[in-house]
Amino acid sequence: MVEKIKAEWLNQPLQNILAGIVVSLALIPEVIAFSFIAGVEPMVGLYASVVMAISISFLGGRPAMISAAAGAIALLVSPLVKEYGVDYLIFATIVMGIIQVIFGLLKVGSLLKFIPNSVMIGFVNALGILIFMAQLEHIFNISFATYIYVTVTLLIVYITPRFVKTIPAPLFAIVILTSVYIIFGADIKTVGDLGEIKRTLPELIIPNVPYTLETLLIVLPYSISMAIVGLVESLLTAKIVDDATGTMSNKNKESRGQGISNIITGFFGGMGGCAMIGQSVVSVEYGGTTRLSTFTAGAFLMFMILVLGDIMVQIPMSVLAAIMVMVALKTFDWGTFKYVKYAEKSDIFVMLVTVAAVVLTNNLAVGVILGVLLSALFFLRKISNVSVTKEVSDVVTYKVSGNIFYASIESMMDHIDLNDKGQTIYLNFDDSRIYDDAGLEAIEQIVHQLKTHNQVYVTHLSKNSYDKFITRTTIEESHLIQKGVHDDV
Repeated sequence: MVEKIKAEWLNQPLQNILAGIVVSLALIPEVIAFSFIAGVEPMVGLYASVVMAISISFLGGRPAMISAAAGAIALLVSPLVKEYGVDYLIFATIVMGIIQVIFGLLKVGSLLKFIPNSVMIGFVNALGILIFMAQLEHIFNISFATYIYVTVTLLIVYITPRFVKTIPAPLFAIVILTSVYIIFGADIKTVGDLGEIKRTLPELIIPNVPYTLETLLIVLPYSISMAIVGLVESLLTAKIVDDATGTMSNKNKESRGQGISNIITGFFGGMGGCAMIGQSVVSVEYGGTTRLSTFTAGAFLMFMILVLGDIMVQIPMSVLAAIMVMVALKTFDWGTFKYVKYAEKSDIFVMLVTVAAVVLTNNLAVGVILGVLLSALFFLRKISNVSVTKEVSDVVTYKVSGNIFYASIESMMDHIDLNDKGQTIYLNFDDSRIYDDAGLEAIEQIVHQLKTHNQVYVTHLSKNSYDKFITRTTIEESHLIQKGVHDDV
């Protein structure tokens, strides 16, 4: 236990603290922007980010991953806030957390293994594109000074790591260029232009809503959507961080941790949140490997709100935007162009649809769900092709090869001549597998139609399939010949 705590909290502490500071600075503009999308004050998003980052550092299943108020959640709750107010949002966040805890107990985290590689590639690339696009409004059509700040930031972030490796380059850029702005001023936008920052601690509250079934029914659709979208993004982010760090995380623990963190966040007046993919990438990119980096991100954000509020509002947005542009370029999987040359057309199509869906809806969960559904359809199409060869001698033998289930029935039946008469017919299933009742019923139908004018035998069934025919079809046992035993898998 002690060794686990040391590994998850105390490994390379300075590196993780500095990474957490960089993340907290990168959180500020996005969280404030997400608050506006949700229709709430900036402090609702900032408080949510503080509470979520600190609580998930203890409760989550993935060290170094950052959770905070998220854009996908903000898009979902905007109608709720507009119609019913902030208290209903807070109550919905608490219910969202309860649902996520239930999901965690049901071990939904194990479902992540069903997300295909093509969807993951599309997800990562869409993330890079979204991060990049979100920065454009903070760079273009503002002022000439903005371009200078962006250029200098990019140079600092690119060049500094060649000479200094202990301190993250973005931290250099933020400190130096914020100091330059405070001393000399410039025609640029700052964090303070995004909204008012109140220098107060979050307070424990109880949502001011009627605690009735009607209220629950109002928030439940929102809470379920928030829970699912939040978990999809969190689990995919965990997978990305797993791959980047070469370590494994506990996805079911992460699901439960996200739920408990959202419950706590709701009681402190915050909006719902989940893992922040861009900020998690920032954390790993600049040295975050332990829970300390996540804790530092939340704690330093609170420190900035309370103590450095006057300085925080003067951080140039162009500096933060330039840093996130570099993150976007590093997030995009440039190996995709090589992947496109060798991947199957269906996989390429799934990847492109995933990217397009995410970029057009600005919702990572939508793209992932659509990509998974498309992949499932292509997979079904691929395995539903059944080949049937007909051999004619003294008898007629149909050798069936492939997977017999609801999606492949038509393919199988198209190859069997039901007009045969006066023949001895063998249906050979030695090279096939029967997976469901639909497959059994299709074979039963073929047998009943053929045996009117022929002698028909079903041969080379697996023991499992043979037993199913005996107990679940009307085919007489005299028509079944079990030769050679293989297993249905």
